[in-house]
Amino acid sequence: MSKIDFTGRVAIVTGAGAGLGRQYALELAKRGAKVVVNDLGGTRDGVGHDDAAANKVVEEIKALGGEAVPNHDNVATVKGGENIVKTAIDAFGKVDILINNAGILRDKSFTKMEEENWESVMGVHLKGAYCVTRPAFENMRANGYGRIIMTTSGAGLFGNFGQSNYAAAKMGLIGLTNVLKLEGEKYNVKTNVIVPVAASRLTEDVLPPEFFEKMKPDFIAPAVLYMCSEQCQDSGMIINATLGYFSRSAVMTGPGVIIGDGTKIPSPEEILENWDKIKSLENPKYFNQLPEMFGVLGPLL
Repeated sequence: MSKIDFTGRVAIVTGAGAGLGRQYALELAKRGAKVVVNDLGGTRDGVGHDDAAANKVVEEIKALGGEAVPNHDNVATVKGGENIVKTAIDAFGKVDILINNAGILRDKSFTKMEEENWESVMGVHLKGAYCVTRPAFENMRANGYGRIIMTTSGAGLFGNFGQSNYAAAKMGLIGLTNVLKLEGEKYNVKTNVIVPVAASRLTEDVLPPEFFEKMKPDFIAPAVLYMCSEQCQDSGMIINATLGYFSRSAVMTGPGVIIGDGTKIPSPEEILENWDKIKSLENPKYFNQLPEMFGVLGPLL
């Protein structure tokens, strides 16, 4: 079995002051990576600032004989994202790995979702990924190597009551990944997505207590570390992980049905008549990029 080793690699982990991010940072460092531990040190809803969270994880890594530096910038600003990447380059000369893990929650039912709570969650999860990934991607592209991990959620993939802001942001990250897998291809920059279900401050009152105790972040880290490695040659994968269970999710398209010959506009009644065929996902197809889908229209073009 090929050993996964990060000696000589430089990693940034956002939201690494606790939970999943802390676990990723520690495991990367144990395998030789030099790590930038980013954490604003705020509460679960994004309020406040405390340098101690990131500093403590850095000290843990150093105590294990690893190399790490803290960063306390806010991922939700362009300046913050640039400073996070600058911290890595100033300390270690480059960026090889980026794990976008920082997150907050502000749950409310949709009709009670104020703009501030919508913008705050979008800012950390979706804009935050943009703010940090863009300067990191530039460095990776220049060096001809990079591994980027986005963090999505079952709330985005499947829906969860009261989390419209969080779910929308998380699905936005999948769209971003679909583009980065294409734009990074010739530079050996791979972007993949983790869908973790684990005990963290974001799930402590979401998961039942008996589940929370068992779902340790340790179970998620192996999949993330593999996708951060040189051995991982896939890009655009969405990987579910919890308690030793791993699987892939994907956006799939059903076989569909052609109504007419491509010149006559179908009527709503014809849509009604063919609705079962239209919504069927029997024998679905996976399209790697948008132009591939145009092939389905061949008989009409």
